[in-house]
Amino acid sequence: MTETHNKQPEKNEDAESRKTKHRQVFESVLSDIESGKLIEGDRLPSEAELVRQFGASRPTVARALHDLKNMGLLTRKVGSGTYVHRAQKQVESWRFGLLIPGLGSTEIFEPICGQIARLAQKNHHTLLWGDFGEKQGNPDPVLIEQVCESYIRQSVAGVFFAPLELTEDKDRINRSVIASMKSAGIPIVLLDRDIVPFPQRSGLDLVGIDNRLAGFLITNHLVTLGCKRIDFLARPGSAPTVSLRISGYREALINSGIVPANEWVHSGDPADQGFIKVVIRDGATAIVCANDLTAANLMKTLDALNYAVPQKIRVAGFDDVRYAELLRPSLTTIHQPCTDIGTIAMQVMLERIENPQLPPRDILVKPTLVMRKSCGA
Repeated sequence: MTETHNKQPEKNEDAESRKTKHRQVFESVLSDIESGKLIEGDRLPSEAELVRQFGASRPTVARALHDLKNMGLLTRKVGSGTYVHRAQKQVESWRFGLLIPGLGSTEIFEPICGQIARLAQKNHHTLLWGDFGEKQGNPDPVLIEQVCESYIRQSVAGVFFAPLELTEDKDRINRSVIASMKSAGIPIVLLDRDIVPFPQRSGLDLVGIDNRLAGFLITNHLVTLGCKRIDFLARPGSAPTVSLRISGYREALINSGIVPANEWVHSGDPADQGFIKVVIRDGATAIVCANDLTAANLMKTLDALNYAVPQKIRVAGFDDVRYAELLRPSLTTIHQPCTDIGTIAMQVMLERIENPQLPPRDILVKPTLVMRKSCGA
């Protein structure tokens, strides 16, 4: 959490400040409707008034109102304005499936899936959760195939899928999942990552953060702190999102006049003391880690090696998981707006069902830099 001069911000204020402008407008208007402050037939403030009220751009306000209109809560009258109007027609009920093999080991998917579940329940849809028999973060491929078969038998309307990473057989399993869903004519919305390496695209809808921008933001922050040699650390078999983060990391260095060497990017186990000794002896002043779990394991290894963070080396991560602030020192990281990702994923799925011929889309949510003590700021 960013330090202030005299006191720390209240927890609810901190959470509110991390919400995107789109989310602030959307939730404020939704709250006014659900509480009865705005009733059927009431005219909303103009877009210009909402822009001033929330300090948001006009396209952001327009998108939030469009989302509420899609929920059947608003109607637009040309030349007159936007009015509260609860649609009376029966919304068609769908059954969706979740394929999140990393749900038990990747914390960002809990709030993403939680939001998808809330929206499904609110709109009278059904959401099925699969059991993948995970042990130490390794899903059972046989169970994944069984879940896919179950979803096909139950004629789900669509599947939200977070492709596997970090496992030897991940590519085969990911392709198998996609192939089985496609053969059954079931739409897929990818969460967080694609199934093919960057810069390739699988041709499926994808919702996540702008990982390239995230890599740029975290690296540029370290550059502004005076770091000249900044390394990047990831585990072998990482998702394509990590390649995007590395791309942004390189762009930030080049943009500041630093030419990154290939050997600055490392692939290995952050808990391996021998490996980490090799990483730090080359003179890195900071290490950007592919995610918070990698950063946490790295900090534990550095502590065992009596290599103080941030005094001797600065460390940063990605995701802003719950324990990031509890680490000692607390971890500088990139915050993922998981609620927004879940909301957009549901929207994309419904649009895909309504119009199967839409071109595939990458919908990237803006990440936020969270400065804490591990970077020495």
